[in-house]
Amino acid sequence: MTITIALNTDNINNLDLSPVATVIEKLLQEGAIASQEQQLRFEINYILEQDDPRELSEIPEVRLWFIRLDTRIPWLPFLLDWKAGEFVRYAAMLVPHSFSIKEGIQYNPEALEIFLMHKLFVLTDWLQQQAIPSKSRLQSMAQLLGYELDDALFEML
Repeated sequence: MTITIALNTDNINNLDLSPVATVIEKLLQEGAIASQEQQLRFEINYILEQDDPRELSEIPEVRLWFIRLDTRIPWLPFLLDWKAGEFVRYAAMLVPHSFSIKEGIQYNPEALEIFLMHKLFVLTDWLQQQAIPSKSRLQSMAQLLGYELDDALFEML
């Protein structure tokens, strides 16, 4: 069952994480985190001027909100609906990038690598705490960003 969290301009401008916190707290209380894997989507209704051509990930206020969210719930990518592009959009909120008409989003390579490794370490620990197998999940997550993770890396972890 897909969970959609609506965010508006006020939530973002006030760094108000309550729409997410309410959902996450309920899932934690119900012990339902594992059953909601890749089910979370964000509906972002951020008001822009009509002639503002920026994507949401180019708006500093929106990015700041996602940075705050990531510090509070660093394992959130587990819940994001990867098939709907939520993980890639989440990464765009946190990783410096540019847009190319021909090639789409172009992440800063070093920043993307740091982001991926950070998420890999956070999720490895969190998934182990939840008794959820992690290797294939993390390999799939890395593939979404264009990386292949070697089995030797998992042996070190």
